[in-house]
Amino acid sequence: MHILVTGGAGYIGSHVVKQLIETTTHRISILDNLSTGHRSTVDTLNQIARDKGSRKGITFYHEDLKHFDTIKKIFETGSFDAVMHFAASIVVPESVENPLKYYMNNTVNTTHLIQLCTAYNVKHFIFSSTAAVYGEPNEPQVTETTRTLPINPYGRSKLMSEQVLQDATQAHKDFSHVILRYFNVAGADIHNRIGQSFPNATHLIKVAAQTVIGSRENMMIFGDDYATPDGTCIRDYIHVDDLASAHLRALEYLEEGRDSSVFNVGYGHGYSVKEVVLTMKEVSNTDFSVLMAPRRAGDPAVLISNNSKIKSVLRWSAQYDDLALICQTALAWERTVQN
Repeated sequence: MHILVTGGAGYIGSHVVKQLIETTTHRISILDNLSTGHRSTVDTLNQIARDKGSRKGITFYHEDLKHFDTIKKIFETGSFDAVMHFAASIVVPESVENPLKYYMNNTVNTTHLIQLCTAYNVKHFIFSSTAAVYGEPNEPQVTETTRTLPINPYGRSKLMSEQVLQDATQAHKDFSHVILRYFNVAGADIHNRIGQSFPNATHLIKVAAQTVIGSRENMMIFGDDYATPDGTCIRDYIHVDDLASAHLRALEYLEEGRDSSVFNVGYGHGYSVKEVVLTMKEVSNTDFSVLMAPRRAGDPAVLISNNSKIKSVLRWSAQYDDLALICQTALAWERTVQN
């Protein structure tokens, strides 16, 4: 198969490409505008491909999805069998401040991408979605049938894209999809070759790791008055390599001719912000500075997955369900970047 990975030079996309290289013989193309991804990541992925014995390596398109005419030309010549779509804006507070950026990038560009897939006979589409589509659910663990009521433009932009994808699949019988709703992704490649590198990161575990190595003077906890045991938000943290493996299972599932579907991707249990900070302090043996700050707009108190569907239907299983390990790999990557 020939797979186009949009956002493949970014954090999650690059880990998926890495696993595609290591475990399949698929031909891979990456399309990325490098706004948060890095060309050096593509170089590393090409080195991994060479180490495996690949002579072709990865085709890289340095392009933005908003350039519709150029993207169309790529599809005219690419002959893609599947698209894995990661290119998106993902910062919740920014989506509240600048919602139109999120609707244009996350929804309009995705709609155009789906349109090209149906026009150029792409068979399969795997969509990077988010648990933010659930908003503030009433139940402690959300299933795929939990009511979707996002509370920020980021979640709404992703939910709109889900609906576009579902409607397109309904209208085009030879087109199928899997929607993966991520919970909180963290950590880095177990072998420390790639990791989370985009600037001005807001992800808790990365920020904590940056504080350990001194690239930040301190870190903030945004709100300690939530209705949780220690007053801080609780999230389901999943190691990026486990998340990546779910995408490969999703592709295999579609290749088997199975029905389009949506899956939560998480571990099914959560940790509070304070618990994560304490774990990072323990694995780093560093008592770094942590300050309290007001709540951020758009943050629900608790968001934990029910992952029974992905385990039973995709036969996906986690290998790295260990908060300390997640923190260790994130910290190892930050030290590599610093050096």
